[in-house]
Amino acid sequence: MYDLIIIGAGPAGLSAAIYASRARLNAIVIEQNYVNGGQIIDTYEIDNYPGLPGLSGMDLAMKMAEHAEKLGVTTVNGFVQSLDLTGPVKKVITDEDTYEAKAVIIASGATHSKLGVEGENQYGGMGVSYCATCDGAFYRGKDVLVVGGGDVAVEDAIFLARGCNKVYVCHRRDELRAAKILQENLLSLPNVEMVWNSNLKSITGGMKVEKATVVNKFDKSERTIPVSGVFIAVGITPRSEFARNHVAMDEKGYIIADETGATNVPGVFAAGDVRTKQLRQVVTAVADGANAVTSAEKYLLTL
Repeated sequence: MYDLIIIGAGPAGLSAAIYASRARLNAIVIEQNYVNGGQIIDTYEIDNYPGLPGLSGMDLAMKMAEHAEKLGVTTVNGFVQSLDLTGPVKKVITDEDTYEAKAVIIASGATHSKLGVEGENQYGGMGVSYCATCDGAFYRGKDVLVVGGGDVAVEDAIFLARGCNKVYVCHRRDELRAAKILQENLLSLPNVEMVWNSNLKSITGGMKVEKATVVNKFDKSERTIPVSGVFIAVGITPRSEFARNHVAMDEKGYIIADETGATNVPGVFAAGDVRTKQLRQVVTAVADGANAVTSAEKYLLTL
């Protein structure tokens, strides 16, 4: 029996683990991947985490994991399949074991969203990617297409432009949503071409991706662009399926919780990208983890 189970070892989960250890709570972290860090391990450079500008996502993840490990945090690997949150003893059922605790923090994060267009699944791993820093090296000297207009899409395009011959950026609007400094960096690059007001229609090729067809949303004209890779960065989907029907969620699957992390179930808290919030960044995830543990401590005192 643990005081606290933390589901997920991304920035929110690791922050929660660090604060739980400092609070002398008997806690355990359950992570489905063999490398801790969540989504940031796929980020080439993090330039907005205070005090550590220019650090790679993998390096930051390692520092967080090392901090938690130094404090004696216990982490186990397992894929959470279901929950039992009905009584005072909460149960987390994984593919490996069942864990029990008085309180639970869900910090399972999110995953890359798909577009659902023709060829997307067919060419997954064969030219279609959701992680530029993971796969960008395979396209050095080649032409690629990035789909999206937020921070991640623009960061991916900037990263790819360093090694690719040409980078097309397809966005459904006529202006980007990314931070202004990122926009300025992207639009100053000579080998980047913007494809405005357009949606990706299909991805085609032989054994690997060869072409991407985009459609202008106003005049419906189509353009086929010869590319070797398509990088899709159109948002994220919360990893919350295992918690469905156990805690309240919004229509997109985000767990409803304010900055305290408290859900509608006593003793169950949410932190990081999986919860409803305005901004999903490393800095807010880390804050979420700390707040959720503080809330869990207060809850445990009532038992």
